[in-house]
Amino acid sequence: MENNKPKIDNELGAIRIADEVVATIAGLAAAEVEGVIMSGGWGNELVEKLGRKTYGKGVKVEVGNDTASIDVFAVLEYGYPIPEVGANIQSEVKMAVESMTGLKVTAVNVHILSVSMKKEKPAAEEKPVEEETYI
Repeated sequence: MENNKPKIDNELGAIRIADEVVATIAGLAAAEVEGVIMSGGWGNELVEKLGRKTYGKGVKVEVGNDTASIDVFAVLEYGYPIPEVGANIQSEVKMAVESMTGLKVTAVNVHILSVSMKKEKPAAEEKPVEEETYI
């Protein structure tokens, strides 16, 4: 099956890029967009429990001969405009994948799974103000 992967031929041989590599690049690019808390998919929790980090978490790719179609599943932080964050994800993922792999990205579909509140420090963790003691 590995021989069906798209390849880049040069004078020294061939370079093949696994789908997981494209998914990792897309996942890291999406995670860098402001307003994105995380991305996730249903199959990645088991893989992480087995001890393997999945940087392509929440990303599905279909790679053709020299093209890639990408689906990104993301959770956004509350308060950010969803259309703007979605467009930023599309732009960043397309640019990262094309520049790093040489593949032509034909589509970046963004699926917003949830909106979440940003976690804040609980009041109990705040440093208490010391009171002055007079003798």
